[in-house]
Amino acid sequence: QVQLVESGGGLVQPGGSLRLSCVASGSIFRIETIAWYRQTPGKQRELVAGITTGGTPIYSDSVKGRFTISGDNAKNTVYLQMNRLKPEDTAVYYCNIPRFRTSSTVSDRVTLDWGQGTQVTVSS
Repeated sequence: QVQLVESGGGLVQPGGSLRLSCVASGSIFRIETIAWYRQTPGKQRELVAGITTGGTPIYSDSVKGRFTISGDNAKNTVYLQMNRLKPEDTAVYYCNIPRFRTSSTVSDRVTLDWGQGTQVTVSS
């Protein structure tokens, strides 16, 4: 059974940066299979960043150019570098394994139960 644990959230001012980490344990083959999602109160959870089967990172339109997904297979860790943060990025961020990935997409439906996530608050 795969377990994912998110960390790295916090309070940051608009324009600031944070790096989130997702550590995987259990039977995980490649960290490219892990994606980042977020949820704000009253909204559906949304895909933020993932990696297609072709190895291409994809991002939601709202974070494109500001967020970067990366990983370290040796550490079983996936990162989400978030730069130029905006108040609308305030959310609980989660990592999970998408139901499917294609050469051009990453599913917004996931495989595992949601973990606790990590809270990111962007505010002055």
